[in-house]
Amino acid sequence: MTRSLPGPTDHVVVVGAGLAGLAAALHLLGAGRRVSVVEREELPGGRAGRLDLGGYRVDTGPTVLTMPELADEAFAAVGDSLYRRVDLVALHPAYRACFADGSRLDVHTDAEAMAAEVERFAGAAQAAGYRRLRAWLERLYRVQMRRFIDVNFDSPLGLLGADLARLAALGGFGRLDARIGRFLEDERLRRVFSFQSLYAGVPPARALAAYAVIAYMDTVAGVYFPRGGMHALPRGMADAAADAGAELHFGRHVRRLERRGSRITAVVTDAGRIPCDAVVLTPDLPVAYELLGRRPLRPLRLRHAPSAVVLHAGTDRTWPHLAHHTISFGAAWHGTFEELTRAGRLMSDPSLLITRPTATDPSLAPPGRHLHYVLAPCPNTDTGPAAASWTDLGPRYRDALLRELQRRGLDGLGAAIEEECLVTPADWHAQGHAAGTPFSAAHTFAQTGPFRPRNLVRGTDNAVLAGCGTTPGVGVPTVLLSGKLAAARVTGLPGAGRTGARNAPSARTGGAVRPPSGWSPSPAAATGRGADAASGGTAP
Repeated sequence: MTRSLPGPTDHVVVVGAGLAGLAAALHLLGAGRRVSVVEREELPGGRAGRLDLGGYRVDTGPTVLTMPELADEAFAAVGDSLYRRVDLVALHPAYRACFADGSRLDVHTDAEAMAAEVERFAGAAQAAGYRRLRAWLERLYRVQMRRFIDVNFDSPLGLLGADLARLAALGGFGRLDARIGRFLEDERLRRVFSFQSLYAGVPPARALAAYAVIAYMDTVAGVYFPRGGMHALPRGMADAAADAGAELHFGRHVRRLERRGSRITAVVTDAGRIPCDAVVLTPDLPVAYELLGRRPLRPLRLRHAPSAVVLHAGTDRTWPHLAHHTISFGAAWHGTFEELTRAGRLMSDPSLLITRPTATDPSLAPPGRHLHYVLAPCPNTDTGPAAASWTDLGPRYRDALLRELQRRGLDGLGAAIEEECLVTPADWHAQGHAAGTPFSAAHTFAQTGPFRPRNLVRGTDNAVLAGCGTTPGVGVPTVLLSGKLAAARVTGLPGAGRTGARNAPSARTGGAVRPPSGWSPSPAAATGRGADAASGGTAP
């Protein structure tokens, strides 16, 4: 039995209407709690926001949606459905990988299609290796999900059990790159199934093999895109919460928390005071701890993941070889990770994520126009250039990225840009992200599972944390789970909702999402909030 909040929890205030906060709100509503949500922006989504660039509708947050059933679980808590609120499109291919030698590989989530593509790309032996890898990924996921990811830990002793032995037997405590290498000899293929660890903040050569579960989500479970953009997901969640009785307060900044002894008694905003029995805090950890007036003691300082430079570009043309998601790998690999995580230098031969959402939903751009999103991992401000230096460095690095992309086949990209927004670690820093990174604390062994910052805070009886900095970690699926786990701490129930997850209808049959009247991007949202795979709530 895991710990839950003592005392009354009838009225819960959730600070932050990002994915974590909205998931917590839906699970709390389903468990019969009265819920108030406070968000500083004028629309839901938190860091998964929306920016209007001259008619281009830009998602400022995450661009990759996997495991939609976890979002549907939050909707199901109030008797609703993700697939009724949001029209999801399954992406085929999930990704396209482009390599420095000119070769290309389409990553399919269907086993037979992917095996055929791997055989075309690298031969029959590698296709057989892929089949073995896929079976291993599926076993790894089954062992980890309900026992190590979708769970609240009260101590490291919670790890002990038969599933820990199963995870060890699967090689989960070895190194990711070496484990993938047991199945695939082709280095290009190994990259496709291991690069995901970088977004957890650890190079593949040093990451635990257990983090191959992220590759399972991307390459086996499927990648989806909501029509209307990724922002349609938090809009749908907010609609469902409002219909289930939540009080949604947008455009309100949280100034402080009122306390009586060890309990929070009210959330004080710039528009007034909201009494509460409990509070769920979803901003980045430094902001949440500042509101609480205390932070937990850790024997070692938190290590943060690398950051990212993001270029949002609205263009008058596109390039046919780009899929919805394209990973452009540089020739360098291991040296690139050393530059990012230890040397603190910009990638000398970058690997880049290029997303073209208008490939799936042309309505996100004016007629005949296209939207492109380029993400370049870079050092965080602890290991690399300080936030202040990006004032000059940002524009120069933007130009360098454009030259590199044009060299890789995006001819005329610079001249094709009509509207753009550049986001750098300085922007992440200004938003309150520690070390200027949207990817929060790295998923080293000492910062994973029961060793990650807990969602309960010592010295405060009725506050719970949610979002990427706490358990279970970074990424849309895990941030959604963090909201569910926070709700479970409030209610004492393993699943906070009143109904179980239902069988999902076809991902292509959802209805249109309608924003509530009066919701529009605020001026703050138009200042260049970049993509954030963390997807927690905004700072108050």
